[in-house]
Amino acid sequence: MTKVVHTVDTVLKWFLASLMAAIVLVVSWQVISRFVLNAPSSITEELSRTLLIWIGMVGAAFAYRTGVHLGLDIVTQKFPKAVQRKLAMVLTASVVLFAIAVMVVGGGNLVALTYELNQMSAALDIKMAYIYIAVPLSGLLIAFYGVCQLYYLAANKPMQPVEGMH
Repeated sequence: MTKVVHTVDTVLKWFLASLMAAIVLVVSWQVISRFVLNAPSSITEELSRTLLIWIGMVGAAFAYRTGVHLGLDIVTQKFPKAVQRKLAMVLTASVVLFAIAVMVVGGGNLVALTYELNQMSAALDIKMAYIYIAVPLSGLLIAFYGVCQLYYLAANKPMQPVEGMH
């Protein structure tokens, strides 16, 4: 399992780094074309918004994996270690259920509906379904990482940290 998690981590890191590089280039071109060339590009605003959606959604899954996603553990830290582990299992299972029910199923329905209705983005002229597919994809990633976390919690072992992110 560790090898699969490591592979997904690596692909996700490179994918997010590529998206971040792309948004920097797109926004830089937007500024240059608007203020230096006095000829604003018509697609940069929508492309940067789309990249931001993808960075936010896929980045949330990676943040969940690395443990830096928003979480409140003030109450759970007051319990004994054995209870903390059981609470962590219940909370992680809840995250997995939410990711599957809301993000994968609900997001998948959104993608299917916008694909079926042939909704197109104005400037990019691509189907909105391709933009919205970030929701079920990130749900799948969160569910995957949650199931891995449940596996490690059940084995009473810590999940391996993301390589290069210590």
